[in-house]
Amino acid sequence: MMAYIWDRCSVLELYEAFARGDVLELGDADFDYLAAEHETMLVKFYAPWCGHCKKLAPDFETAASRLKGTVPLAKVDCTASPDTCGRFGVTGYPTLKIFRNGEDSSSYDGPRSADGIVHYMKKQAGPNSVTLRSEADVEAFVNHFDASVVGFFSGPDSAQLAEFLKAAGVMRDHFRFAHTINMTLGLKHGVDTESVLLFRPPRLSGKFEESVLRFTETITTHTLRRFIRDNIFGMCPHLTNENRDKLKGQDLLTAYYDLDYLRNPKGSNYWRNRVMKVGYQFASQGLSFAVANRRDFVDELEEEFGLGASDGGDLPFVTIRTQQGFKYTMREEFTRDGKSLERFLEDYFAGRLKRYIKSEPIPEKNKGPVKVLVAESFEEIVNDPEKDVLIEFYAPWCGHCKSLEPKYKELAEQLYSDPNIVIAKMDATANDVPQGFDVQGFPTIYFARADKKDQPKRYEGAREVKDFIKYLKREASHIPVVSGVREDL
Repeated sequence: MMAYIWDRCSVLELYEAFARGDVLELGDADFDYLAAEHETMLVKFYAPWCGHCKKLAPDFETAASRLKGTVPLAKVDCTASPDTCGRFGVTGYPTLKIFRNGEDSSSYDGPRSADGIVHYMKKQAGPNSVTLRSEADVEAFVNHFDASVVGFFSGPDSAQLAEFLKAAGVMRDHFRFAHTINMTLGLKHGVDTESVLLFRPPRLSGKFEESVLRFTETITTHTLRRFIRDNIFGMCPHLTNENRDKLKGQDLLTAYYDLDYLRNPKGSNYWRNRVMKVGYQFASQGLSFAVANRRDFVDELEEEFGLGASDGGDLPFVTIRTQQGFKYTMREEFTRDGKSLERFLEDYFAGRLKRYIKSEPIPEKNKGPVKVLVAESFEEIVNDPEKDVLIEFYAPWCGHCKSLEPKYKELAEQLYSDPNIVIAKMDATANDVPQGFDVQGFPTIYFARADKKDQPKRYEGAREVKDFIKYLKREASHIPVVSGVREDL
């Protein structure tokens, strides 16, 4: 009878575990001892009501299934297990952390797509630096989709090896490390003293740059990080959703086409070689280059550059995005001799290109109390040196924006007779937001004072009409005229 009860309970437990999928569910009662059983584990701290958590859930579950047996993924409901979440400093949702043997190792700062999580967490499994014992080990390690950093050292007591391993522990989230204490394994690459080599991905090797670079300084975490950061991508890397944030912090030209290094590496490098040949001529002028699979960036290209999936046909289409957020597109067809790209770059560096601005049409009639802004009219209206301008950046689907709308309109009506103040709004989903205005959510409100257009201020106050008027009395360059009556300060 007892055996029957045990078997039945076991079946129920297995069924419940299966129903939950491959993401482990941890809580206050079991977190410490279950987390300690795993060398590496990714934990999602969440709240059931959190919209971002719900959006992440399917990707997290898919990643857990694909990583099963390699790196476990777990989740903690912070509404049910507040003690655990509090202990690890969780203040927002979802929060993702990497644990090693039950200890909080680091925050997870990788991508949040299923592919991105899998790619990132595979790097987290195993040691900080892989030990290589043969030439076959070296070749297998460096023949990888990503770049590889390999140290060659004279023995296990090498001081430089100790520093290398320390640096690998700090940077393992971002780069692949391996080492050997058999110096003869480096002879093939010209290594005759303790050295660190950076191997760029073999698929990106070409005649315009070295595929293997030697680190020549004394090893510290700082010097090695700087060397890797400055050299890992090379002249024309493959832009992906996983490395996009690292690459887009610079002035970047990207050629988008049907790139597939798994199925068609030779064809993928055909256009990359032409980008590199032309880019080599402009290498000293501060512009970086990349190639990307257009299918990975369809939404971004349409949203940010107005380019559809069929634009360009089989030919690449080329964009430039600067650190300041300025955008340019090459409208001429990409010719196989590279001459069209060369002309595009000559025009870019000569300042002859017109910036691409995503904008709705300028309204034919704009006489209402709330002035409608679009990207094309923003400069003229907002940067008018005679006007103070209050700007609401909104989204048509935003509930808070809809709640604000009647109050914002009433404010504009009360100030309609004031010639010095403009109350305006712009759909930030249909128009590019200009530099200097940081819009991360909706509604976001800014005030551009007449004599301080280069210093727009974010409005952080309450959103009743009286609150806006009080703010404008304090911040405006002129005494506001409210409902036709000039108000005293």
